[in-house]
Amino acid sequence: MAMKQLNTILKFEKDNEQRCADQLKIAENEYQQNITRLQGVADYRLEYMKRLSQRAEQGLDSATYSHYHAFIAKLDTASAQVEIAMNQAKALVVQSKSIWLKQRQKVKAVELLRDKRLQKLAVAADRAEQKMFDEIATQQFVRRPKR
Repeated sequence: MAMKQLNTILKFEKDNEQRCADQLKIAENEYQQNITRLQGVADYRLEYMKRLSQRAEQGLDSATYSHYHAFIAKLDTASAQVEIAMNQAKALVVQSKSIWLKQRQKVKAVELLRDKRLQKLAVAADRAEQKMFDEIATQQFVRRPKR
Protein backbone atom coordinates (compact mmCIF):
# COMPACT_ATOMS: atom_id res chain seq x y z
CA MET A 1 0.00 0.00 0.00
CA ALA A 2 1.36 3.41 -0.95
CA MET A 3 2.22 5.97 1.70
CA LYS A 4 -0.30 8.43 0.26
CA GLN A 5 -3.07 5.86 0.75
CA LEU A 6 -1.91 5.09 4.29
CA ASN A 7 -1.83 8.78 5.15
CA THR A 8 -5.33 9.23 3.72
CA ILE A 9 -6.65 6.29 5.73
CA LEU A 10 -4.91 7.58 8.86
CA LYS A 11 -6.46 11.03 8.44
CA PHE A 12 -9.89 9.44 7.92
CA GLU A 13 -9.55 7.26 11.03
CA LYS A 14 -8.26 10.16 13.14
CA ASP A 15 -11.22 12.29 12.03
CA ASN A 16 -13.55 9.45 13.03
CA GLU A 17 -11.77 9.19 16.37
CA GLN A 18 -12.28 12.90 16.97
CA ARG A 19 -15.98 12.59 16.17
CA CYS A 20 -16.23 9.65 18.59
CA ALA A 21 -14.40 11.64 21.27
CA ASP A 22 -16.77 14.57 20.73
CA GLN A 23 -19.78 12.26 21.08
CA LEU A 24 -18.31 10.84 24.29
CA LYS A 25 -17.80 14.35 25.67
CA ILE A 26 -21.40 15.28 24.84
CA ALA A 27 -22.69 12.10 26.50
CA GLU A 28 -20.59 12.74 29.62
CA ASN A 29 -21.86 16.32 29.83
CA GLU A 30 -25.46 15.13 29.51
CA TYR A 31 -24.86 12.60 32.27
CA GLN A 32 -23.36 15.25 34.55
CA GLN A 33 -26.27 17.59 33.85
CA ASN A 34 -28.72 14.86 34.83
CA ILE A 35 -26.82 14.25 38.06
CA THR A 36 -27.05 17.97 38.80
CA ARG A 37 -30.77 18.01 37.94
CA LEU A 38 -31.42 15.02 40.18
CA GLN A 39 -29.59 16.66 43.06
CA GLY A 40 -31.50 19.88 42.47
CA VAL A 41 -34.86 18.12 42.56
CA ALA A 42 -33.83 16.21 45.70
CA ASP A 43 -32.68 19.43 47.39
CA TYR A 44 -35.89 21.23 46.40
CA ARG A 45 -37.98 18.30 47.70
CA LEU A 46 -36.11 18.37 51.01
CA GLU A 47 -36.64 22.13 51.31
CA TYR A 48 -40.33 21.74 50.53
CA MET A 49 -40.64 18.97 53.11
CA LYS A 50 -39.06 21.28 55.69
CA ARG A 51 -41.60 23.98 54.84
CA LEU A 52 -44.42 21.46 55.18
CA SER A 53 -43.08 20.41 58.58
CA GLN A 54 -42.86 24.02 59.74
CA ARG A 55 -46.38 24.78 58.52
CA ALA A 56 -47.70 21.61 60.15
CA GLU A 57 -46.31 22.74 63.51
CA GLN A 58 -48.29 25.95 63.17
CA GLY A 59 -51.32 24.02 62.02
CA LEU A 60 -52.63 23.73 58.51
CA ASP A 61 -55.90 22.84 56.86
CA SER A 62 -56.49 19.76 54.75
CA ALA A 63 -56.54 21.71 51.46
CA THR A 64 -53.10 23.17 52.10
CA TYR A 65 -51.83 19.78 53.20
CA SER A 66 -53.24 18.23 50.01
CA HIS A 67 -51.52 20.94 47.97
CA TYR A 68 -48.17 20.24 49.63
CA HIS A 69 -48.66 16.49 49.28
CA ALA A 70 -49.57 16.79 45.57
CA PHE A 71 -46.56 18.98 44.87
CA ILE A 72 -44.22 16.57 46.67
CA ALA A 73 -45.68 13.74 44.58
CA LYS A 74 -44.90 15.79 41.45
CA LEU A 75 -41.34 16.29 42.68
CA ASP A 76 -41.05 12.53 43.24
CA THR A 77 -42.28 11.91 39.69
CA ALA A 78 -39.83 14.47 38.33
CA SER A 79 -37.05 12.83 40.31
CA ALA A 80 -37.93 9.43 38.88
CA GLN A 81 -37.94 10.84 35.35
CA VAL A 82 -34.58 12.53 35.84
CA GLU A 83 -33.20 9.28 37.25
CA ILE A 84 -34.38 7.41 34.15
CA ALA A 85 -32.76 10.06 31.94
CA MET A 86 -29.59 9.84 34.03
CA ASN A 87 -29.44 6.05 33.62
CA GLN A 88 -29.96 6.40 29.87
CA ALA A 89 -27.23 9.03 29.72
CA LYS A 90 -24.90 6.74 31.69
CA ALA A 91 -25.57 3.90 29.24
CA LEU A 92 -24.82 6.27 26.37
CA VAL A 93 -21.54 7.24 28.04
CA VAL A 94 -20.54 3.57 28.32
CA GLN A 95 -21.52 2.91 24.70
CA SER A 96 -19.77 6.06 23.42
CA LYS A 97 -16.61 5.20 25.35
CA SER A 98 -16.59 1.70 23.85
CA ILE A 99 -17.00 3.10 20.33
CA TRP A 100 -14.24 5.66 20.95
CA LEU A 101 -11.87 2.98 22.28
CA LYS A 102 -12.48 0.77 19.22
CA GLN A 103 -11.84 3.74 16.94
CA ARG A 104 -8.67 4.55 18.90
CA GLN A 105 -7.48 0.97 18.25
CA LYS A 106 -8.07 1.46 14.53
CA VAL A 107 -6.00 4.64 14.56
CA LYS A 108 -3.19 2.87 16.42
CA ALA A 109 -3.29 -0.02 13.91
CA VAL A 110 -3.04 2.32 10.92
CA GLU A 111 -0.24 4.28 12.61
CA LEU A 112 1.64 1.03 13.23
CA LEU A 113 1.15 -0.04 9.62
CA ARG A 114 2.35 3.35 8.38
CA ASP A 115 5.39 3.25 10.68
CA LYS A 116 6.33 -0.22 9.42
CA ARG A 117 5.95 0.98 5.84
CA LEU A 118 8.17 3.99 6.58
CA GLN A 119 10.80 1.67 8.09
CA LYS A 120 10.73 -0.54 4.99
CA LEU A 121 11.11 2.49 2.75
CA ALA A 122 14.01 3.76 4.87
CA VAL A 123 15.74 0.37 4.75
CA ALA A 124 15.26 0.20 0.97
CA ALA A 125 16.63 3.73 0.59
CA ASP A 126 19.63 2.87 2.79
CA ARG A 127 20.34 -0.25 0.69
CA ALA A 128 20.05 1.71 -2.54
CA GLU A 129 22.42 4.35 -1.19
CA GLN A 130 24.89 1.69 -0.01
CA LYS A 131 24.68 -0.04 -3.39
CA MET A 132 25.43 3.27 -5.13
CA PHE A 133 28.44 3.91 -2.87
CA ASP A 134 29.67 0.35 -3.47
CA GLU A 135 29.32 0.87 -7.21
CA ILE A 136 31.25 4.14 -7.04
CA ALA A 137 33.98 2.50 -4.98
CA THR A 138 34.15 -0.42 -7.45
CA GLN A 139 34.37 1.93 -10.41
CA GLN A 140 37.13 3.94 -8.71
CA PHE A 141 39.02 0.74 -7.97
CA VAL A 142 38.67 -0.51 -11.55
CA ARG A 143 39.65 2.84 -13.11
CA ARG A 144 42.60 3.64 -10.94
CA PRO A 145 45.90 3.46 -12.68
CA LYS A 146 47.86 0.28 -12.19
CA ARG A 147 51.29 0.50 -10.66
